[in-house]
Amino acid sequence: MSSTTRESLLAAATALLDAGGPEGVTLREVGRRAGVSHNAPYKHFADKQALLAAVAARELADYAALLAVEGDLAATMRAYIGRALRHPDRFRLVYGPWTVDSIELARSAEEAWAALLVAVGAAQESGELPAGSPHRLANLIRSVAHGAIDLALAGHLAKGDEPTTPEQVVDDFVALLHAG
Repeated sequence: MSSTTRESLLAAATALLDAGGPEGVTLREVGRRAGVSHNAPYKHFADKQALLAAVAARELADYAALLAVEGDLAATMRAYIGRALRHPDRFRLVYGPWTVDSIELARSAEEAWAALLVAVGAAQESGELPAGSPHRLANLIRSVAHGAIDLALAGHLAKGDEPTTPEQVVDDFVALLHAG
């Protein structure tokens, strides 16, 4: 089987994930949508969990690429949030519990983390963020962004007297950090 087949399988699995969450992904349907036999996915992935780990790894690589785009951190985080809101099941897959050990997934997670650290370091150098531990700031910003995403996906940010968006939450948070 070629890498093209593997990519077709990953694309089919991602489409199924987007349409029906992890429960909607079956190896048989992935094979059918990729135009290969129902057994072909097993030549690339041991089981559904291994396939989903590969989908998560690819999504993390996309997040890393998004974080690597130069610009102000608030704009980068707005793009990150926008992607999560457009693809909530991918976001939940990536940041939910991992059920398999996957070198590919671990490597992609490390690369995404490294990209966030670089973005935070650049924001510190430009004065957008205060000095301090880039690791702690990255964890703080990621926690606020993920909390805002989760609240938005649950519909809680849109409620109340002053509805807000997760992008506004992160913008306000980065502004507070900048103000010191």
